Formats: sequence, structure tokens, C-alpha cells
Amino acid sequence: MKQTNTTAAIKNRILVTCAKGIAPFLKEELIRLGFPVLSESVAGIGTEGTLEDTLRLNLWLRTAHRVLFLIRACEALDADGLYRALSGIAWEDYIAEDGYVCVTSSVDNPSIRDSRYANLKAKDAIVDRINARRGRRPDSGHDRNRTVVNVYWKGRECSVYLDTSGEALSQRGYRKLPLSAPMQETLAAAVIMATGWNGSSDFINPMCGSGTLAIEAAWIALNRAPGLLRNNFGFMHIKGFNKQRWESLRTRALQESRRDLTCRIIATDISRQAIEAARQNAGLAGVDRLIEFSVCDYRKTPLTNDGGIVILNPEYGLRMGTPGTLEETYAGIGDFFKQHCTGTTGYVFSGNLEMARKIGLKTKRRIPFFNGGIECRLMEYELYAGSKRKAG
Repeated sequence: MKQTNTTAAIKNRILVTCAKGIAPFLKEELIRLGFPVLSESVAGIGTEGTLEDTLRLNLWLRTAHRVLFLIRACEALDADGLYRALSGIAWEDYIAEDGYVCVTSSVDNPSIRDSRYANLKAKDAIVDRINARRGRRPDSGHDRNRTVVNVYWKGRECSVYLDTSGEALSQRGYRKLPLSAPMQETLAAAVIMATGWNGSSDFINPMCGSGTLAIEAAWIALNRAPGLLRNNFGFMHIKGFNKQRWESLRTRALQESRRDLTCRIIATDISRQAIEAARQNAGLAGVDRLIEFSVCDYRKTPLTNDGGIVILNPEYGLRMGTPGTLEETYAGIGDFFKQHCTGTTGYVFSGNLEMARKIGLKTKRRIPFFNGGIECRLMEYELYAGSKRKAG
């Protein structure tokens, strides 16, 4: 961001948010990108950098939800205090007078019953400040596809951020046909990271649904930056956005991406509609030629001699499926692992922990995740000849 002022060069705190349970994998990503870890919570990691650094974070982070750049930390006792605090920020350096701003917030203050009132006061402070300095006020509303300001206000402590992502980073731009109960892209990436898979062995995904796990696996194996398909981020609407710098980062990311896999990625589903959707999504992601899709029962999924991993995400029974059919499915997964998957590492991701016991094999690891508000586990099974049946 090449601005006439020095705002682009100022290093400040950056809060990178994520879904609950994903923070350990987000931390790994930030360290790999060379960013310090200053704080950790169940739903985010604190780091630091400049506004220009947020471009690279938005481009490369697979497990992040949003990248928030701190503008100011301040105190506010009530709504009027919030207005005064935000009025002291030089918004004219960040938001054009003919632009558009959306304000979001997380509020825990005894004087506020409805966070929408805090949003309104914050928005008024922003547009009034710009109007006083520039003679015109930007439009405002609920759309997050342009400039987004986030206010985190707890007690009297208030942190004001620019949301440099805008729309959530889970919206990669390839999943046009999600089907029912899909796994979010950021969660899929974290689940794959949790297995330790990196593209050096085969990736087999029965019950693939709309293909999210297989597509994210292909992008990981290719070192494909997850933000490459997006043509709109919040930082693009911050005053002085340096388009040339962004295009340079994209070009470099494309150069660092591999064109072909050294492994096989196999994705199957019993539903022809699901496979058609998965193929279309993979096509938009640019990896349809790299994933071997087929329509079949999960037990007929073609396996390889490479070992690798076999990962399933069966229905939980909360939004889909019935108890009787689910019990049969989960028990069948155990048989499939035991009889057909020797030499691989098996994984089942499920939000039905009671039903998961029907798999009947001993788990090596049970890694906690959340799919929305549903508590889930990624269960790992070492599959070797004579795998013993035991409640997982």
C-alpha cells in the first residue's frame, strides 16, 4: 500500500482470527511465513506487521478466517465515549470520502444492549470525521465487500481494526456447488494439516461430497496460495492500495506453485450429483485434471499401493442421515479400513462422537475440531494386517 502518508509503513498488531480449534494450525502457518506469534487464543493468533504485510497474509493463509490490522487501542465507558474515541482516528487516511464502509463489532459493555447500536455510533464517528476533513462522507451499510472496520469492545477496553480480508478467507472462490452440510475450506485445510499429509504420498477421500477436502489437498500438494482465485479483499478498498505490489505478490505465488502432483488424489462418492459438483468445483480451482473422481460406494473406492492416507467425513446425523443407517455406515467404515486399507493411515472426521465408536478400531489420535458449533474429532487409525477391533 503505497500511500502519501506513512500509514503503510507503520508496524502494528495484527489479529488473525480462525474457527475454534484451528489456532494451532494457524500458528504453524504464521511461523512458516516468518511472522512472530505474540498471543494465542482458541479462535485467533496475534502477530504484528504493516498494512502491506496483510496482503501476503490474505494471499497465503489456509486456515485463517480474517486478518485484522489494529488502528488504535483506546478506552470507552459508553456509546458517547466510543464516538469520541473513534472520532480521534484519522479515518481520512484510510477511507476515501466517495468510498463505502461497513462496521462490525464484538461488544461486551454494560451500557450496550444491542451491538448494532455500537456499530451505528462507530459508523457515525467515522463518516463524521471524514466529512469534517474532506467535505463529503462515504456511504455505509452491511456489505463486507469493500472497506470493513471491526470494533472489539470489552468493558472499557476497545480495539479498532481494519478488516483487510473483507469477506471471510474461507470463501476461496471455487466452491459454487456446496451441496448440503459442506465442510468449510479453512476447516478442510486444517484437517489435512493435522494429518501431516504434504503431497508426498497418495490422498484417498471416499464420501468426498462437493470435493472440498480433495481440492484443498491438491492446493497444498501444489503449494498453491489459497487467495489466488479471489479478486476482492478488504485491503483493496483501503485508501492508497498498491495494486502493483499485489500483482507482484500474486505473480510470485503463481511462480512458486507446482503444475503437477507427485502423488495421486482419489475422490469418490455414491452420489453422482456430488461427483458432478466436485468436478465443477475442482475445475474452478484449476485442479480437475489432477483429481481422480468416480461414482461408487465408499467400500469400492480404488486404493493404491503407495500407502498414503484414507480420510472420510461421514454424515453426523445432526442435519443429515438417520440413526439406523448411520450405525451401519460407521460400522462399515471399520470393516472397510480393516479389510481393504492395510498399509495406509485411516482418518475419520465426525461430529457424532457416540456413533464414531461403532467404527470399532483403536484410535491412535483424536484431534478436537469444531465444525460451526458442532464439536468434532479427527480420529486417526494405524491400519496394518490384523488391526484389532476396539471401541475408538
